[in-house]
Amino acid sequence: MEKQCEDTFRHQAMRKQLIKIIQEKGITNSSVLEAIMRVPRHCFLDSALDYIAYEDRAFPIGEGQTISQPYTVAYQTHLLEVKPYEKILEIGTGSAYQATVLAELKAMVFTIERQKGLYQERAKNYPFTHKYPQIKFFYGDGFKGLPTFAPFDKILVTAAAPFVPQPLIEQLKPGGILVIPVNEGDAQRMKRIHKAVDGQLAEELLDIFKFVPMLEGRQK
Repeated sequence: MEKQCEDTFRHQAMRKQLIKIIQEKGITNSSVLEAIMRVPRHCFLDSALDYIAYEDRAFPIGEGQTISQPYTVAYQTHLLEVKPYEKILEIGTGSAYQATVLAELKAMVFTIERQKGLYQERAKNYPFTHKYPQIKFFYGDGFKGLPTFAPFDKILVTAAAPFVPQPLIEQLKPGGILVIPVNEGDAQRMKRIHKAVDGQLAEELLDIFKFVPMLEGRQK
């Protein structure tokens, strides 16, 4: 059943303030900012957090996971260079907020969650099923990707990876982009990997972030 969520003028005003904060931090991609403006973040959080849902910070969502900081969502989405109707694989569904921002950009989103409780909650109670039918939810091991549905135009990892999983490289289309935060001590270095038409990889090392860990296997 689709959960109902009211998006009031107050919520929209708070989102406008959030957009200003994200812009001040250096995100100027208008398509990304407009997508974040259109997606009601409070709908992905407990109603008790309604008044602080648009602060630029992460919040816990259960199972040791978090909904990412809006700036981080904007940053990763910008790096992906999303185009309409591209197939995007997301590793780490979490709250499904990031997946929804990608869908708002008209991407086809295949999102994997390893925590069974979170997967079931999102698959059954996602609040925008009718608006974004192109989001497909999967319960599985993100290190293995989704070979059945590969190849993907873009791949986004939303957890701290100990290394770049080879299956994700293999499931990325030639010409595609993989964005992944990889461990460097207590924090992670954001990496953007371009896969050339001939299969050669070019890696960009970008800013430092902190994510929850990416773990192998499925959690029951």
